[in-house]
Amino acid sequence: MEDRIRIRSEEVLSDDWAVLKKTVLDYRRRDGQWETQIRQTYDRGDGAVILPYDPERSTVLLVRQFRYVAYATGHREPLIEACAGLLDEHDPETCIRKEAEEELGYRLKDVERLFSPYMSPGSVTERLWFFVARYSP
Repeated sequence: MEDRIRIRSEEVLSDDWAVLKKTVLDYRRRDGQWETQIRQTYDRGDGAVILPYDPERSTVLLVRQFRYVAYATGHREPLIEACAGLLDEHDPETCIRKEAEEELGYRLKDVERLFSPYMSPGSVTERLWFFVARYSP
């Protein structure tokens, strides 16, 4: 892939809580022709998410949180979502154990990593590490 991409310029548009960059690049298509593309990338770091479950009671633990982006687009209620957080300086498993204790009040054992996809690779650099773990009340 390296021989198909030439970075022409990068410009930081914002560097507040996260970094927003504008990149101009040349991309060689399958037919061999080069085309110039302009892309914006948003980098806020990677994260981790966990779904604690209790197989005996057929339950999972979720959190309810206010999310401004949802509010700004018309969703007036807090969102119901899985426990998650940004890695910051932690590895994914350490991060999610910390988040589960902070957000859910549980110290989870036997945390199992499932997969780690990019969340919106067209413009966002974030990779999210997914975990599950059993819990009991």
